[in-house]
Amino acid sequence: MTVLRQETGPEEAGLDPGALERLDRHFARQVDEGRMPGFLVAVARGGHVAHLTAYGRRDVAAGLPVEGDTLWRIYSMTKPVTSVAALMLVEEGRLSLDDPVARHLPAFAEPRVYVSGSGDDVRTRPAAGPLLVRHLMTHTAGLTFGFYHAHPVDALYRAAGLESSVVPGADLAETVDMYARLPLQFDPGTQWNYSVASNVLGRVLEVVSGQPLDVFLAERIFRPLGMTDAGFEVSDEQAGRLAEMYGETDDGGIEPISGLPLRGRPRFLSGSGGMVASALDMHRFTEMLRRRGEYGDGERLLAADTVDLMTRNHLPGGADLRAVGSRPAHDEPGNDGVGFGLGVSVVVDPSRTQAPSGPGTYGWSGVATTTFWVDPGRDLTVQFYTQVRPGSSHTVFPDLKRLVHEAVTG
Repeated sequence: MTVLRQETGPEEAGLDPGALERLDRHFARQVDEGRMPGFLVAVARGGHVAHLTAYGRRDVAAGLPVEGDTLWRIYSMTKPVTSVAALMLVEEGRLSLDDPVARHLPAFAEPRVYVSGSGDDVRTRPAAGPLLVRHLMTHTAGLTFGFYHAHPVDALYRAAGLESSVVPGADLAETVDMYARLPLQFDPGTQWNYSVASNVLGRVLEVVSGQPLDVFLAERIFRPLGMTDAGFEVSDEQAGRLAEMYGETDDGGIEPISGLPLRGRPRFLSGSGGMVASALDMHRFTEMLRRRGEYGDGERLLAADTVDLMTRNHLPGGADLRAVGSRPAHDEPGNDGVGFGLGVSVVVDPSRTQAPSGPGTYGWSGVATTTFWVDPGRDLTVQFYTQVRPGSSHTVFPDLKRLVHEAVTG
């Protein structure tokens, strides 16, 4: 199979065809109204795709349709892949979750934490403890993003040229060294702040493995799983299948975003958000997770216990994102009842989630409105892809979760 295909009927998978039609109509209406260029949605149970819809255009101006082999910029859905790679090294004894990051990246040897002030008048103090690998994977490291505009340290990132997480022309090693020179927002392990931590983790992988991040992921994850289109660059042969990127306009429409070529190997290999993949690629990745590390005929990327560890809440005190992430950027209803594991979100209290979710459901999303999740209790996996960077909060993800929930009959 070189393209994702439907493998069974909805009824056989315990899904309501009428509810799935409502799901398709809901998002097709957004396409028809010009709020989305096109989309692909796939729902599988027990590893078999029971619903697959591709609708609209991958390139509106060129009139090219969304198809099963369309390539998508998955942005932050790269993070779980980077985390799986790190856990493979942990299983091999080459890395530990409790390794100080400075053991592999000496620039982090003496982390300092923000106390007060701004700009050149910032006051800092030594961190209460070392920055650990597990802090990178759980986003409890004290790192941040420059585009938040919510904390004086965010402003320091922008002043260092890191508003988009990388200074133009810098590679991963150079960029991570820049992060290390900036103060942390809080002591490692005490709070949650979604951040550049997965880029630092990607650099740790390079140092420990002795390979560039793209080579390591290709050899250790993409090739074994048959993720033939996944990677950090798009070849001439693939280019025609890559979806155009759009941004949301002030009136709720969309317009193309220029300046996003993916030809040639990028100098900056982002463990946070650098990947391109097809729906089939990510189906194979999510299936490996659903099967608790197994793929193919009994072959494994990870031990079952390791996947269980990855997909368990690791936030301090078992809190959810809203409780432990006191930063304004994360104080939103969508974080109620949701914790964080080693590179994925994890539902810890379904009664408090914004959209219906089974306990232990895990996954992650990307800034261009792509998402996946695995619901172990329902043996369910879901993927959704479009290429729109929203200008404001949108309801695509909670709507999708509600509509899929309504379709599950058994």
